[in-house]
Amino acid sequence: MNPNEFIYLDYAATTPVEPAVAAAMAGALGIDGNFGNPSSNHPLGRKSLQVVEHAREQLAALIGASARDIVWTSGATESDNMAIIGAARFRSSKGMHLISMPVEHKAVTDTFSALAAQGYEVTWLSPKSDGLLDLGQFELALREDTQLASIMYVNNETGAMQDIEAIGSICRKHNVLLHVDAAQAVGKTSIDVHKMPIDLLSLTAHKFYGPKGIGALYVADRPDCKIEPLLFGGGHERGMRPGTLPVHQICGIGLAAEIAQQRMTEDWLHISALRRRLWSGIRELPGLHINGPAEGGFPGILNVSAEGVDGESLMLALQPVCVASGSACNARSGESSYVLRALGRDDHLAQSAIRFGIGRHSSEQDIDIAIERYCTAITTLRKFAPPAAVQESSA
Repeated sequence: MNPNEFIYLDYAATTPVEPAVAAAMAGALGIDGNFGNPSSNHPLGRKSLQVVEHAREQLAALIGASARDIVWTSGATESDNMAIIGAARFRSSKGMHLISMPVEHKAVTDTFSALAAQGYEVTWLSPKSDGLLDLGQFELALREDTQLASIMYVNNETGAMQDIEAIGSICRKHNVLLHVDAAQAVGKTSIDVHKMPIDLLSLTAHKFYGPKGIGALYVADRPDCKIEPLLFGGGHERGMRPGTLPVHQICGIGLAAEIAQQRMTEDWLHISALRRRLWSGIRELPGLHINGPAEGGFPGILNVSAEGVDGESLMLALQPVCVASGSACNARSGESSYVLRALGRDDHLAQSAIRFGIGRHSSEQDIDIAIERYCTAITTLRKFAPPAAVQESSA
């Protein structure tokens, strides 16, 4: 499909690779580039290792970490699994009680469910109606045998931003490790893991204009913050994650991180203005409901449900605007969003939800086309819907 034939507003699902990043990656692929195995003790191997370690420093600088605390992975899903399973196993002598939320990404909820099947006890804390964690409820849920909590920084469906500093402070007070799925936050909002009480943090490059297939796990350099490896062979990444390192992808995530750090403020202001423009353009439609916080969340995500509209029909009617009806990993499941149901939305409102994902390359023209298509689609589809009361829009 020609890029001019669609309007891309699904940046929460993935982002296009920056041209400079793609060019740098290409330089690590061919015979004239840094294609060597970083484990090899010859000039080309050592040169490739320098590329890998430079990228580790670039990514560490983005999140305020030390380079030695960055472990390369294939993406946030692997990082989530490594952190949760690895830490739970290492700290099982402290206890078998774990805490998370039902609005987490499937890479987290499914991992906790797998641990529950192995004898761990998981407490699922329901969010408030805006998607945020009740800090008082969280602290009350901690027990002597609680050893790990996992709370997402920016929710991938609603954009709700948790108070990670407060959550982390509570965890430190009770000697509980905190894992943070920061896939939607890294490169978009300021993170300093040396100042914030975060023990484990997962991220992936393709959410901040880097390549797919490469991510990282931050592991704090603290005596009680260790993980047992899930894979074995070769002793790579300080024994935590074996396998030949993909130099071209690591080169890409490093440069994407450096560019993100330089552009973070500019990007935030840009997408914030576009989100305000989008909501202003559709909010007068009756029967709309914002899913998540109306203000104060990550501005790159606007999730809206509409009364009296079939979600699948709405998605088709919005073409050529590319949006999502939920998280990308569940887009083809046919089920309404488990995240929105956890926020108290009924099946109809959850099923009618559209997630607009605004990004670095989005324009005012993109937003105006999306407004026109959305308003037209809602109005048209309601003409054919069964008679039903449509309330005034609510935020």
